[in-house]
Amino acid sequence: MSTHLPTSHPEDTNPYQPPKTALAEPRADVIFETFRSIGYSLSMAVADIVDNSISADAKRIDIWFHWDGPNSWISVSDNGRGMNDAEIINAMRPGSHNPLDVRSTKDLGRFGLGLKTASFSQCRRLTLISRKLDTNPAYWCWSLDHIAKTNRWELIQELSKTDLLNTCRHLPGGTVVLWEDLDRLVKGTDVNNSQHRDQFLREAQIVKQHLAMVFHRFLEAQDNKIIITINDRPIAPWDPYLHGQPGRQAPVDEKLAGGRVEIKGYVLPHISKINKVIHQTGAGPAGWNAQQGFYIYRNKRLLVAGSWLNLGFKKEEHYKLARIQLDITNELDAEWQIDIKKSTARPPASLRLDLDRLARTVRVRAEEVYRHQGKVIQRSLVHTFVPVWQEKIRNNKRFYAINRDHPSVKQVLGSTEPKHLTALLRLLEETIPVPLIVLSESANPDTQPTPFDTAEGQTDLLESMRLVYGGLRQTMSPAESRRSLHMTEPFCYYPHLIEQL
Repeated sequence: MSTHLPTSHPEDTNPYQPPKTALAEPRADVIFETFRSIGYSLSMAVADIVDNSISADAKRIDIWFHWDGPNSWISVSDNGRGMNDAEIINAMRPGSHNPLDVRSTKDLGRFGLGLKTASFSQCRRLTLISRKLDTNPAYWCWSLDHIAKTNRWELIQELSKTDLLNTCRHLPGGTVVLWEDLDRLVKGTDVNNSQHRDQFLREAQIVKQHLAMVFHRFLEAQDNKIIITINDRPIAPWDPYLHGQPGRQAPVDEKLAGGRVEIKGYVLPHISKINKVIHQTGAGPAGWNAQQGFYIYRNKRLLVAGSWLNLGFKKEEHYKLARIQLDITNELDAEWQIDIKKSTARPPASLRLDLDRLARTVRVRAEEVYRHQGKVIQRSLVHTFVPVWQEKIRNNKRFYAINRDHPSVKQVLGSTEPKHLTALLRLLEETIPVPLIVLSESANPDTQPTPFDTAEGQTDLLESMRLVYGGLRQTMSPAESRRSLHMTEPFCYYPHLIEQL
């Protein structure tokens, strides 16, 4: 029997020697003051607290703006799962969970900072009171004044509004978030000054409008509906898309990124088709012109309310009826660069061409409705987007085929020997270098050009466009032929060339 001795390596004689280290803990007072400067508005801050309640499966959320001059306070209570003592301490910890962790599809958080950054943007004293089912309430408090004196990362077990314990006890389970010392909202006010009081209540009204917009899909849901109140008055949802109103066009409906991004492009009714009240409410908090563009939702929670996402479009009067609903899941947070305030989202480079195309499609439709004062006949809007390539499945494998219904392809098939051309198209389809394309795109996502983006290319494109336009004119009016081109790839990327026809 032979014995095999372990092979020795030179490095075995030199075990790892850790380098000299020094602990560089951040100063608690500085970090908490930094939290105050992230840039929340009051509305954004309250919405961030509501996010936590929804993530905790709350079905009712009550917000109170209590006026008491410089001693005014705001509370948000919910009937969600609640927390025990240890869970409250963890929730109060800055960075309570890793943004890279896999989370529930219903989770509206990300960084584990929202409760703290949102709260300290408005107050200097944050108290969390909570209880789980069949347990007693527990509470802990962050006080910036205490931190300034001690410079220690320590919570204090102190509660100034003891009546809120009873609020928590009467919930089957739930949480109360209390904001006190609202220095940025009521510092220097007089409790007996009616103007100061009215301004405080106006802030509550602004928050109400914001929550009605941000959480409208939760408020209007048929199943698992959520009720949100401010000072005991329920908030009604604001519907950006005017569902059920006469004159609204059928939406452009597409899925991108393997179905992880869902888009519905709406063209709202002209003012002549709806009553004055609907028109006023449909304008939204910022007004008709400002509310046009993309509405980005993450798990049904609105992040961006009306933006053209830096695609090169301006907000103009004749596009104000265009609103595009875009849904993503929280697994796309990093790709879309979701920020701490959940008020910014930036589409990845790989989707910008498709988003540009969809935006142009909806803008063209919206301009038609606007210019014709809602009198555009239905047949002018039945065009659907016509791509050059179609994704198909064969034997559970994905492949790409040239669209035989594309106007350019149909035209050539009708004027050439179909058998020979069909064979050529099939050859092109079967030899697409998909692996090479995927590799190049993943390595250099920002280098993909727009089709025909050179001067020479646009000259060729215009000639092709004229040929297709001539074919369409045999069965359509000039206006309908142009509308068809606006919905056809790659002509849709060049509306200025279409207008030259």
